[in-house]
Amino acid sequence: MKPLRLLINGSKGRMGQAILATVKDDPAVTVAAEIDTGDDFLAALPGCDAVIDFSHHTLTEGLARACAEAGKILVIGTTGHTDAQVAAIREAAKTIPVVFAPNFSVGVNTLFWLTRKAAEILGPDFDLEVVEMHHRLKKDAPSGTAKRLAEILAQVRDLEYNRDVRHGREGIVGERTRTEIGMHAVRGGDVVGDHTVIYANIGERVELTHKASSRDTFARGSVRAAKWAAKWAATQPAGLYDMQDVLGLR
Repeated sequence: MKPLRLLINGSKGRMGQAILATVKDDPAVTVAAEIDTGDDFLAALPGCDAVIDFSHHTLTEGLARACAEAGKILVIGTTGHTDAQVAAIREAAKTIPVVFAPNFSVGVNTLFWLTRKAAEILGPDFDLEVVEMHHRLKKDAPSGTAKRLAEILAQVRDLEYNRDVRHGREGIVGERTRTEIGMHAVRGGDVVGDHTVIYANIGERVELTHKASSRDTFARGSVRAAKWAAKWAATQPAGLYDMQDVLGLR
């Protein structure tokens, strides 16, 4: 079987470099192109089977459209997308397999699964809070992973993210409501990514935590997603998926 040809978009960034290091000794894949600012993405696109994108969310619409027109698998690791950018991703997924995930770590996706189960088991009496910490250079807040955790909690409680998530607290804010989900973003140093979901009740508290110490886990996950999508494309040529699908956690 021929190796899967990957185009790494955002190849000079931290995640791009981690992916390149990950695939160096993987016989199942080969790097067809390394693309970054100033490079000709469209010229390189025909020579690959799948695109792994860790560039910037502002490029997503054009990227998704180009991959759909060329019939290339697309793995999206950027976060902070606008509604219009998400709509472009969904449109592309009508034509090609798209794996769009806020986090490609196997451990974090296990955390997503556990977060849902714990919320279902513990019930509405537990107050819900999400705390995340990342390195000082991260530009968006909260992280895409933290947002997904809050979305899962909101789904279980029949709440709405935009209405019920409370981003930090300051001043005389009054007592905590029964419906709010607290969200707290911490920035500093070189932290790769820490996420904690807190379930707090009178007399007891449950905390689920994932800590990433290396970007390698995200890199391996994104390559795994590309391989999965290539295999899946043989029978299911189009659709919008995430790492829960890749790992069989649905």
